[in-house]
Order: sequence, then structure tokens, then C-alpha cells
Amino acid sequence: MARKKILIHSIVFSPDGVSTAYLYNDIALGFLNAGYEVVVLTTTPHYNLIDNALIKQPLVSKFFGIFYESSFDGIRVIHVPLRKYKSTIVRILSFIYWHFLSLIIGLSIKSLNFVLSPSPPLSIGLVSILIAKKNRAKFIYNVQEIYPDLLIKNGALKSSIIIKSLKWLEKFVYNHASAVITIDQKFYDQIVERFNEKDKLKIVPNFVDTELYKPVSKEVELPNPFKKNPHKVRLLYAGNIGFYQDWEPVLFAAKQLIDTNIEFWIIGEGVKKEYLIKELEKHNLTNIKVLPYHDRELMPTINAFADIHFISINKEMEQEGFPSKVYTIMACSKPMIVITGENTPLFNFLKPLNCSILISNNRNEEFVNSITELANNESKKYELAQNGYNIIQQFYTKERVVAQYLKLFENL
Repeated sequence: MARKKILIHSIVFSPDGVSTAYLYNDIALGFLNAGYEVVVLTTTPHYNLIDNALIKQPLVSKFFGIFYESSFDGIRVIHVPLRKYKSTIVRILSFIYWHFLSLIIGLSIKSLNFVLSPSPPLSIGLVSILIAKKNRAKFIYNVQEIYPDLLIKNGALKSSIIIKSLKWLEKFVYNHASAVITIDQKFYDQIVERFNEKDKLKIVPNFVDTELYKPVSKEVELPNPFKKNPHKVRLLYAGNIGFYQDWEPVLFAAKQLIDTNIEFWIIGEGVKKEYLIKELEKHNLTNIKVLPYHDRELMPTINAFADIHFISINKEMEQEGFPSKVYTIMACSKPMIVITGENTPLFNFLKPLNCSILISNNRNEEFVNSITELANNESKKYELAQNGYNIIQQFYTKERVVAQYLKLFENL
């Protein structure tokens, strides 16, 4: 009997080095190991370029660079060029080109049984629907972030015509999918009324690769910036430095704790990185160190380097996303301080688990208080870390969650 064939259509995939790419790398391998034939249609890496990854997975030009191909552990990956241009107009044209060429290439792929696409962008769903229709395949849409809600709340969308159009597109994608996956109950409750057939909407959480992300008991050599000072307590944030994060409590805490043994480490890239660096220079905040992304393989050791992890979410956007780094921190058995409003996806997930200190009100002052209280409380740090680790092992391993994807596909 012929193997069933799945097209994963995503704006990011290996060798791009971002969280959604890592998530879908593992999902693709899970499908492959379960006996499915897997093809990936994506972009050229443009979010986080990692030289080593490009060496391991080189892109081969096809038709004079119109598109590229690579192999990810035996999986065929088709890359349509997409770049981060400074010009907004050129950026939009590049985005349109990616959609158009993805549609042409997607329509040429034969014998598909399933098409799986994660958001963002919302528009990827429309292209995937057309590809699935041509193959009489099932289309599954994975809501990782809720659009256009996220764009509206951060002020990026103000035009009533564009907002109305995107809301129409959102409902169109939801209601023309064979199934829609969202990552937690809060997201489910937020979008379920947008469905004509509510039973199409399913909850499948994200997960963590526990073979990679695990407690590191023995120190291994890290790059030069990560030299441990035994007299310092290190707080770490590793991820996107953007609008989704609330940087005010972090800067406030750094100012308040400038003459203590507390230091902050921020690793990543994003649109707010330049702002953050300027604030550090303006206020001479020598207790904050900002570094670029590092190879994924180093992250468990970098996580172990920190004494406490922190996540601070922008009030305006906290209902629309769920940072996947929560799972990796828990899997590495590290305590965390999390700033987010009550009744948000992140708050509702963490509150019953007792693996973090949650701050919803008086963000600035409570962040400082939580840091000073937790910094030298070894028993509390161990309790939070161990609780998080145990939850991951029970419910959020790669194997357990990929099995939920496979069960959903088999039932369609």
C-alpha cells in the first residue's frame, strides 16, 4: 500500500533557527518515522541565519535561483526566496512573490493526502486551501498565534478596510479547513465562535524535544561571554526581542539592582533590540548583557548557565501568543519568573503547575521583589524547577504530542 503523503507548508523551517521552525522540524520527523511521506514547502532562511545549519543543510539552486531545494534528514524541502528588505514596498512585493510561487510549486506536487500549515501568516492558509483542493487532500491549519487580533492590538493595523478583510480571511481559512489545531484552551475559547462547525477546532499543545532540552548537571565549555562569576546571580531571557515582550519591568529592575550581585542576560534578535541597547547605554546599565542568538545545540547549556529565567509579556498582546520557550525552560529544570496578565494563555497554563513565580500587577516593583526573594532561596528554586520538569515529562514530550497529531490525521 502506498504511503500517505503530507505537505508541510510553513513560512519557516530548517535551516532557519527560530522556534516555529524547530517545532515543525520535529513534527516532520515524527510523520516520517510514522511511515508518512513528507514534503516541506517553505522560504529561504531569513529569520535567524545560522552558518553551521546552512553547512549541514545546503540549499541547491533550481531554475537559476527561482527556488531552492535541500534535504532535512531525508525529507525534501522546497525553499521559495523571501528576504527581510528594509523597504516596506519591496518587503510586501517579496511576500506576494513568495505566496504566488508557493502556490505554483504547491499545485505541481502530486498525490497529497494532507496539507498542514501553521500561522502566521494568516494568508498562508488561503494558498494551502488551494493546494489541498487540487489534490482532494485534507487541509489542517495550526493556529500558533491569533491573527489579525495580534496585529490590531499592537497597533500595526488601523485601517478598518484591511481589518475587515483580514477578519473575513481568518474565518474563510478556519471554515474551509478540514481541521484547525490551536495550542491551548484559552486560544480555543477565543476563536471557537468564528467557526460554522465548531467540532473542526481541536487542541493540540506544543512540545519540547526532551532529547535536546534536559537538565545539564555537568558544566561544558561555553563561548567566551558565558564565563561564570560564582558571586553573581544570573537571570536569562533567550528569544525574540520584539513588541510581544514588555521591557519596562526589565529595565526598571536593572536600575534598582545595579549595585547588587544580580545580572541580566538577554539573548536574541528582533525589532526592539536596538531600542534595548540604547536604553542600556543611556542609563549605563552594565548589569544587562545583550547577545545574539546561539546555536540551538548550545541552548540547554546556556539555560543551565542561568540561575533564574524570566519572561515578560506586553499587556497589549498577552492574549494572542504563547512563548514556546516556557517548555524548554521547564524541560531543562530551571525556575522562572513570568510577567503576564491574569486569564491569559500563559498565566492559565502556569498557575496550577507551581513551576514559576507569576506577576500580574505592579509589574515593576513585583519583578524586583521576586528576583531578590528567589535569588538566594535554593530550596524554592529547586521546587519550581523540579515541578516544571515533571510536567514536561508527563505531558509535553515530542513523542506524546506528535502522537496526537498522527491520531488527528488518521481520524480525518
